[in-house]
Amino acid sequence: MACHEIAALRLGLMNILGVNDEAEKAHELAELGEAARTPGPLASLTVASDLDGLVKLFSTSLVDLNEKVARTPAGDPKLPYMRSLVVLTKKVELELRAHVESLGRMNRELEEMHDLVHELFPAE
Repeated sequence: MACHEIAALRLGLMNILGVNDEAEKAHELAELGEAARTPGPLASLTVASDLDGLVKLFSTSLVDLNEKVARTPAGDPKLPYMRSLVVLTKKVELELRAHVESLGRMNRELEEMHDLVHELFPAE
């Protein structure tokens, strides 16, 4: 198992941010393998076009990851790695939410500053 959730998130972010680095995209698609073409949250995440969708799809992909970990037998040698993925992706989810909230706050504050400028310098 690879870090599919992180690779898919990176591809979605590249779409939203307008990153056109074909080598990076190819790297992440290779990491995802068949998961990039299998219908579901990971494939949808790779083509996300807005932040709200990106956050929702990433959260959904984490539900799937948690379910995989829960179904994994206790003696499976991949279990520690899978559990570390749960921790990593949770941290990324929290960071992503914080950045989206910060951008929303910036947008609201821009409106507030715009209104202030018009209060100080009324349009004629």
